[in-house]
Amino acid sequence: MKEKLFDSEAKVMEIIWKNSPISAKEISLIATETIGWNKNTTYTVIKKLESKGFIKREDPGFICTPLVSQSQMQKTEATSLLKKVFGGSRKALFSALLEDEPLSDEEINELRKLIDNR
Repeated sequence: MKEKLFDSEAKVMEIIWKNSPISAKEISLIATETIGWNKNTTYTVIKKLESKGFIKREDPGFICTPLVSQSQMQKTEATSLLKKVFGGSRKALFSALLEDEPLSDEEINELRKLIDNR
């Protein structure tokens, strides 16, 4: 995935992932309610997402469906953050994430399982 997902685009993608397939009109109504955007702003972002290949939009009704899964996007963004901020060091990333916030025993066990299953 070569294209970057900007914050405004991520907000619209969240709506699409949660409600797919969904019409552009419905996306606009949800964005108005949850983000406070007007219809034109939402439609502009939808067009950008379509041109970048993140979604497809079909007639009738301008129905939008994602072409990229949420998990794909999360992996791409996490890798980008890892490289950009932590020099590719997973240890540095995890240290920063775990440093200030205590974890429950359940969370610690889940993290151990993830590491052990690698």
